[in-house]
Amino acid sequence: MKVNKSKYAIAGAALLMLCQFSFADENPLTKLIGTWEGDMGVDVSPSQRGSGSPAGAVATTPYYEKIVISSGAGATNASVQDLVTVRYHQMVFKKADNQQFHDQVGYLIWDKKNNKVYNSFCIPRAVCAVAEGDLKDANEFTMSSKANNLAESSFMIKNAKTKAFTITIKYNEDGTLSYTQKTDLLIYGKPFSHVDSSVLTKK
Repeated sequence: MKVNKSKYAIAGAALLMLCQFSFADENPLTKLIGTWEGDMGVDVSPSQRGSGSPAGAVATTPYYEKIVISSGAGATNASVQDLVTVRYHQMVFKKADNQQFHDQVGYLIWDKKNNKVYNSFCIPRAVCAVAEGDLKDANEFTMSSKANNLAESSFMIKNAKTKAFTITIKYNEDGTLSYTQKTDLLIYGKPFSHVDSSVLTKK
């Protein structure tokens, strides 16, 4: 029997195009919507003056947290960039005394046409940032920013300037959500890499 190779080649190409379209068309942020909680967080930050340790020394703080992610409004920039968003609120508490020591509100943003993801957020220390990255995996994305993507008060620029920020968010096979982030600071007259990592479960 004669095999029509061209027919199979066309079918294979069509299947490949369909798979690529399906991946590009699926919103990678949708599965993040919900309430997430975790108690496995570890914060590595510079010691503060008056803490009993030298200012700027490494301080490790175990923490628990809650992140609420909900659907956000879409947006179009300059009539050509169509964005899909989810908004989030992150609340972080020290295990030692249950005191909240971090609060963050922002948006995770998907630029479908350009295959990019963004993390646009603010914290109540008069600091805001935009981190961005290429979407190479629908379940894991890394976003980063440098000084020109950051907005800080004059006090923070003088006392705890952020030089760069990177975060990797991963939706794991077991349904958990994990992240690792690094904030490069200039604080107490020297550089310090402030690192946070955690694993959360959807409630």
